[in-house]
Amino acid sequence: MEQNRAEPPIEAAAPSALAPRVPGRPSRARPAGSARSAADVAGATGHAPGPGGVGQGPGNAGAVRGEHVHSEPSPPKVVPQRYSVRAQILEALRTALLAGELAPGEVYSAPALAERFGVSPTPVREAMQQLASEGAVETVPNRGFRVAEHSPRDLAELAEIRALLEVPAVLRLARTVPVERWAELRPLAEDTLEAAARGDCTAYAEADRVFHRTLLELTGNRQLVAVAEDVHRRAQCSAVRVAPVPRTTDLLAEAADHLALLEALTDQDLPAVERLVRGHY
Repeated sequence: MEQNRAEPPIEAAAPSALAPRVPGRPSRARPAGSARSAADVAGATGHAPGPGGVGQGPGNAGAVRGEHVHSEPSPPKVVPQRYSVRAQILEALRTALLAGELAPGEVYSAPALAERFGVSPTPVREAMQQLASEGAVETVPNRGFRVAEHSPRDLAELAEIRALLEVPAVLRLARTVPVERWAELRPLAEDTLEAAARGDCTAYAEADRVFHRTLLELTGNRQLVAVAEDVHRRAQCSAVRVAPVPRTTDLLAEAADHLALLEALTDQDLPAVERLVRGHY
């Protein structure tokens, strides 16, 4: 009996901020010597197994009890794994924006970016349209996308919106969530502290979003979580354009707010909770 051969995986280039990695397809190899069940036999022959465990269809008319009948094993079911190139491009573009690799006011065409990523222009255009809806870039007809420029007023307005969304939500959580739940968020707060200690602004921005999103998810309000995260992203992009690159000491102070907030929530100290949330933006 011929043994099935595994399909070799597709090798991908090493990932980078502007070159997302597309993983290879899963192997379809079937382990050698694996036996088929009675249901497999019935499905392959169209007949239920007989007393000897072999289908009693026309192909096995001469089979008797105890006789070995050899058949080719049926291929295993393969669950396809789908990877979104658009999602990877979107993540890489967001990272490039936060890192300042895409300069404010500059126009970038989808074909040029697609060449840098090693993909077709379509997922780049789709990702850029998403960034345009978030206010990070602007569409320039027949040219591409311009990285948006923001003012201090933009940053102040976004900070006000975040406060209006998050302060009441977190205060309600402080009154209703069992205090032991706050310990579950401590590893996320520590992630922000570690990124801040390294002075890694991009990693800090991601860890900061994860902490705030997980905190607000405790409200059970999916729309609130989605809107708050959108405003959070806009604020981060605005900060990159307006404020100077934060120093490590600034990041550490902001990260320390997360740990202090968890302590205030555990103590159910509502004035401290409100002060820390309002002063965080």
